[in-house]
Amino acid sequence: MSMTDSPTTAYNVEHYNVEQAVLDRYQAGAQQVEASLCCPTEYETHYLEVLPDEILEKDYGCGDPSRYVNPGETVVDLGSGAGKICYILSQKVGETGRVIGVDFNDTMLALARKYQAEISAKIGYHNVDFVKGKIQDLALNLEKLQTWLNAHPVKTLEDLAALETERDRLRLEEPAIPDNSVDVVVSNCVLNLVRPQDKQQLFREIFRVLKRGGRAVISDIVCDETPTEKIINDPELWSGCISGAFREEGFLEMFEEAGFYGIEILSRQEDPWQVIDGIEFRSMTVRAYKGKEGDCWERHQAVVYKGPWKQVRDDDGHVYHRGQRMAVCDKTFQILTNPNSPYQQDVIPILPHQDIPLEQAKKFDCQRSTVRSPQETKGANYRETRTHDAPVCGESSGCC
Repeated sequence: MSMTDSPTTAYNVEHYNVEQAVLDRYQAGAQQVEASLCCPTEYETHYLEVLPDEILEKDYGCGDPSRYVNPGETVVDLGSGAGKICYILSQKVGETGRVIGVDFNDTMLALARKYQAEISAKIGYHNVDFVKGKIQDLALNLEKLQTWLNAHPVKTLEDLAALETERDRLRLEEPAIPDNSVDVVVSNCVLNLVRPQDKQQLFREIFRVLKRGGRAVISDIVCDETPTEKIINDPELWSGCISGAFREEGFLEMFEEAGFYGIEILSRQEDPWQVIDGIEFRSMTVRAYKGKEGDCWERHQAVVYKGPWKQVRDDDGHVYHRGQRMAVCDKTFQILTNPNSPYQQDVIPILPHQDIPLEQAKKFDCQRSTVRSPQETKGANYRETRTHDAPVCGESSGCC
């Protein structure tokens, strides 16, 4: 299935404004608690102790991506709302980390910022900032654009052209979130609220801002079947995280199409959150990594897949047979064996006896046989003989 045919992008909702329906609903949710916007979620409670009740009550989500963030990291929270996830992350990344919340809703931004100084005083440092922007356009700081617009109101076509020029300048020279600048992008039940025609751009933006080796951890609402026309054409269901829900398999495909690897389901709600017209809607959290782009170099490395499957295939079509030394390029070797890799617990790295410096490496032949001969790893002239007297088990030789 191509992404143009995907159930995540095929909606026809041009007869009403999806963004306005979402904005209106969440502005109301910032002023008065809306329980229907929230999917029951358990958070690590000790991180909630510093948060005021107003944030806890008026922040809506369906999962907890903050569980998968580490100290010292720079994190962006897409659709940060009242700021609950940001303030949890603030404590998790610590004083050396940084958290950036991005939201388009002025009322939610005001609520999140209202307690910023108070929470910073409680934890002993300030590492959270909130930016007004659309999560499908993370380069454009809308508050900076609004400041410019206040000083240069648009009255003519020439004024409009000047506005567009300033918008492009801000994206290029003063991006809200620069390229390759973030360790982790998280989001909690927000991606489904983006217009269908903007969803692919949204995933490209997540990919753009992540550093090589960075990752996205996204909690969102998915469905087991494509929503009906009745569901799709209901503005209330759009703003209620239903109409824009991803098909389960389509959600994973969106990451793959954007260039991510190591895509895995971290959690999937067993009982559906809602069932409408026989279609089940539930929470799912997915993690995906950036970093497989680049050239392939031959350094005589190999990996052995441990099992238990007879064979597995990665996102680039490489097949790994259980127990066999599989030839891989340096890039793939690093992806599979890095201590932070999602694969490292499943493979055994096999390094060559003589290191080939990267600057001396030749291009890896992706069409070659996938099995790496032991002689190739050891070198054609390897003739070492090594013997030992038979030891007694338990002696310091450690043979047994």
